[in-house]
Amino acid sequence: MSEKPSGDRSPDPEIPDDVWEQFARDTERDIRSSAPKEPSARARRVAGRLREQDARGETPPGWRTGPDPGAGRRAGRRRTLWAVTGVLVAAAVALVALKPSLLPGDPFGTGGSPAARSAPLPAETAAPSAAPGAADARRPTLDEPFAGSPALRWADGEAGIVLPEAKAVGAVSAARVEQALKLTRKLLVGTNLDARTVRGGRPEAAFAVLDPQQPELFDDLNTALRSPSAEDDPVTLFSRFDPREVRPAGDVVKTRGRMTTGKGRHGGVAVHADYTFVYPVVRADGRTEVARTIVRRVLDVELPDPARYRVTPGRLLLLEYDQEIGNSSCDVHDGYLHPGFPSTTTAGAAPSGPAVDPYDRSRPLDPGSACGTVTRT
Repeated sequence: MSEKPSGDRSPDPEIPDDVWEQFARDTERDIRSSAPKEPSARARRVAGRLREQDARGETPPGWRTGPDPGAGRRAGRRRTLWAVTGVLVAAAVALVALKPSLLPGDPFGTGGSPAARSAPLPAETAAPSAAPGAADARRPTLDEPFAGSPALRWADGEAGIVLPEAKAVGAVSAARVEQALKLTRKLLVGTNLDARTVRGGRPEAAFAVLDPQQPELFDDLNTALRSPSAEDDPVTLFSRFDPREVRPAGDVVKTRGRMTTGKGRHGGVAVHADYTFVYPVVRADGRTEVARTIVRRVLDVELPDPARYRVTPGRLLLLEYDQEIGNSSCDVHDGYLHPGFPSTTTAGAAPSGPAVDPYDRSRPLDPGSACGTVTRT
């Protein structure tokens, strides 16, 4: 209950009773609404999980010998992910519902302008902590082949292969480390971006970077290109499409990834590369429906010491390579990637593995996984 000022003690005009009563009710309501509240048990559990997540943050070959004969073997069997839409993780949905701003790109319009939400991403310098957030619901077209894809904000082609600063690694000079990084970029371009390679031709640009002192590797790659099979399929290293089936939808392949360096096994500098490439394509028969194939590649290479090993100066040893391919037919081993289009069913075995987001660069590859499904393309 409130009291209004006495007329004897104030020179101000008398204020009507109903005005004072309304003022008192409004003030009392505001005080109640602003008072601290005990969070619910569910809110405390969610907050606890978020705090825990924040806290986690998360002898070489002999003198003058040739490179390790086991080098250049792929780490695991080809992993292909077939395109199927609409797999959601309940925990992620709950988290996003509580805090939509956690999604990169602000897909729900909770802040930032449309220009900011489509601005190019900075170069990737460390492993992401989560998959990219949901993009808009637009379908790709010839004019906008990356519409509705997180790759819309990625760099175009070779511009997405940003080299880290070259620093000396042990006795290996910074200049030699820089040479190794540049050669690794050439290898990535030759295997995934070179127009001749992507259109199904022989990847000469890639072979020009690799050391022919790895004869077993060259034999395997040539066999795969000449006679593709489940055991020797060139798409385990090269991104190739059959020009009789599809053609690129435009001139841009989106690229995102990173490189790191370390001490090599052959007296040189080792480079670890992890990159994802997104290819928009249309059918070769002239129809304009656009499909996207997403290829993630992980390579380990080395620029060895030519003073200690029988190697070709200025060429890379390919030590290990692995890949994950999203939206390509399962168990088709003819040397090409075969994208699935939304309006048709492409030949190949039905997917049997788990659902995976092909844009999620925060997780390691699982070479042993069976052909699975992708949650988006």
